[in-house]
Amino acid sequence: MTQATNEYPVTGYAATSPDSGMAPFDFTRRGLRDDDVLIDITHCGICHSDLHTARNDWGRTTYPIVPGHEITGTVAAVGEAVTRHQVGDRVAIGCMVDSCKQCDHCKQGLEQYCKNGMVGTYGGTDRHDGSKTQGGYSNRIVCRDEFVLKVPAALDMADAAPLLCAGITTYSPLRNWKVGPGSKVAVAGLGGLGHMGVKFAAAMGAEVTVLSRTESKREDAAALGAHDFLITTDKDAMKAKSGYFDMVLNTIPVRHNVAPYLHLLKVDGAQVLVGMIDMMPELHTGLLLGRKILTGSGIGGIEETQEMLDFCAEKGITPEIEMIRMDEVNEAYDRMEESDVKYRFVIDMETLG
Repeated sequence: MTQATNEYPVTGYAATSPDSGMAPFDFTRRGLRDDDVLIDITHCGICHSDLHTARNDWGRTTYPIVPGHEITGTVAAVGEAVTRHQVGDRVAIGCMVDSCKQCDHCKQGLEQYCKNGMVGTYGGTDRHDGSKTQGGYSNRIVCRDEFVLKVPAALDMADAAPLLCAGITTYSPLRNWKVGPGSKVAVAGLGGLGHMGVKFAAAMGAEVTVLSRTESKREDAAALGAHDFLITTDKDAMKAKSGYFDMVLNTIPVRHNVAPYLHLLKVDGAQVLVGMIDMMPELHTGLLLGRKILTGSGIGGIEETQEMLDFCAEKGITPEIEMIRMDEVNEAYDRMEESDVKYRFVIDMETLG
């Protein structure tokens, strides 16, 4: 593999310490290798992972860090061996920018579970030169061509951005568990992930129920395509739905008790965790004796992510977004912590200046 000597100057926003906040940051991207694509970024979605990384909530951030893994833009240049992308193409990058492409998982299109470790879009380690990857809160990015996705013409670039994480994170388990007409799916949590889960499951033909602790989101759930709404603090209502669902798609992003949702599952039903990244409260294993599955799922492979983008274009599925300026990112982080967004922030990179 050949490595170009020229580097690209880049303007972005970075955190330089856990309490620094996000601020302007100039850095360089590598020159194009023969299989690389240079992308001018037009939009970048904001994920809870961005906030947690910037503030070192998980204790593993190396600073400075440029977050952002819901990236859309246009191709500005390509390496000598690139054939699948051309200058001017509408493209996207999600949560990973490389993997070994040789292990059993990669060969199955499961690059997200690469046995040798997929390379995260930010905070990862480049497989060739050992440099740290930096994300999409910037005006341009360089990425291996096989990890660059095509944005269908029917999708607006701003709308497409959150699909690269919130979209694929909910689409992948629904596809893996073969959700379709006749399926009964419950979605726990109605935030950035949950609202996409409702839209996808409904578009796949499932009967969709939103699980919530209060009445406050009933109207939103119906508007997003849910057929029913179940208040989880209502013991009688929960008991009435015992053994009813084929899947509970659990998008709740904080530590919580998953046991009540297991009661809702049929035999061989699955509760799939896509939101909680934390220690789970103690769980009585007797809940699993009805051949009920408790599992997790993380994003999707490149082929499946492209399938998801094409599905959204075909079905007219888009996330509910709020566009912000780049210099509003710190306010957006604070609002995310207060759940004050419906349902995903997207940065307009033209405002990067």
